[in-house]
Amino acid sequence: MAVTKSLSIFLMVAISCVAAAQATNFNITNRCNYTVWAAAVPGGGVRLDTNQSWSINVTNGTTGGRIWGRTNCTFDSAGRGKCLTGDCNGVLQCNNTYGTPPNTLVEYALNQYNNLDFYDISLVDGFNIPIEFTPTFNCTSVQCAADITGECPTQLQVPGGCNNPCTVFNTTQYCCTSGSSSCGPTDYSKFFKDRCPDAYSYPMDDATSTFTCMGGSDYGVIVNNCPYTVWAAASPGGGRRLDRGQTWNLWVNPGTAMARIWGRTGCNFDGSGHGRCQTGDCTGGLNCQGWGVPPNTLAEFALNQYANQDFYDISLVDGFNIPMDFYPLNGGCHKLSCTADINGQCPGPLRAPGGCNNPCTVFKTNEYCCTNGQGSCGPTNYSRFFKDRCHDSYSYPQDDPTSTFTCSSGSNYRVVFCPLGYPHVPLLMPGSTTNEY
Repeated sequence: MAVTKSLSIFLMVAISCVAAAQATNFNITNRCNYTVWAAAVPGGGVRLDTNQSWSINVTNGTTGGRIWGRTNCTFDSAGRGKCLTGDCNGVLQCNNTYGTPPNTLVEYALNQYNNLDFYDISLVDGFNIPIEFTPTFNCTSVQCAADITGECPTQLQVPGGCNNPCTVFNTTQYCCTSGSSSCGPTDYSKFFKDRCPDAYSYPMDDATSTFTCMGGSDYGVIVNNCPYTVWAAASPGGGRRLDRGQTWNLWVNPGTAMARIWGRTGCNFDGSGHGRCQTGDCTGGLNCQGWGVPPNTLAEFALNQYANQDFYDISLVDGFNIPMDFYPLNGGCHKLSCTADINGQCPGPLRAPGGCNNPCTVFKTNEYCCTNGQGSCGPTNYSRFFKDRCHDSYSYPQDDPTSTFTCSSGSNYRVVFCPLGYPHVPLLMPGSTTNEY
């Protein structure tokens, strides 16, 4: 949400500027069906099992930044060991040490000439795993997802990957060690370029392989960790289907107020995006132009408001349908979470297919809806049911003192449906298959 960039990997990478544009947050997600030990310079390293993510902050102005994945690693409790590909001196934390080829690379330089970020995917150190790198705000997405390891020329084959010819032959023809005019494309570089047209295939492959994006794009990240499909919705923003583990990067204008993000369940849409959802439906469209029909758990926000503050909350005033986390990415502001088994424990009068209504939706009286203005209502037994289970969340319309939070403008935000470690599996959401999108 304010001042951000984003990137995604099969190892996926997402970036966002935080702390008033002094740093950039990279979100790295493993979508591979095996464990990857992610590495970053600057940043260090961490083990990522399938669908796990890792966030790092990088100072704006950084050059020579790299992110890569290591495979088939073994580390002891002190973080010492080795990896089959991408190893960095036998340690888990790659502090200022680049990986040993072969390894597919994301490279970047932040806030450079004309306030541009420069980024690329490079195969100059070879290939070990597929990567996607996707800036959020109207910038080019780059990826390298071909079966390079399976099709690798014999001379370049190595356990777990495919070497670049420079690593194997170490000559000017492949390494360009005598300057820009000393080398050009070769049969080997064309092998890589034919399969990953956006990626660097040899050291002087700049013209077709370096991309730029304005430093300081604005965004939020919406992640579905539920074991079922969620159709994410945002006002402003629209809507998108998110299968388990998928992410949606959303750009929002600074100054936006009365904004909402929520998840819809049990949806069916046709090829034109028309249909309906069991919970959170927004006038029968995939691309939401209005607010959702209760019950639906809400992330609400207003950006760059009084005293240069963002205001944000999780609200159950429209009821509950799926567990949610909502938090700024700068690390210095309060993390909100509503992960209780509200559907399973919902009072009888509030029960609804796929969710739990707020009493205002059911009874439509001032006692629950506060329609007569400030001070006309207070907590009820029903609102206490929600508050006892989600302490930070709005439980009735005038629950402001304990439920509205602020963060300095310039923060970026993450919404997670079914955050990792939520204590209860929610009710099975029927109708989560569709021929849409």
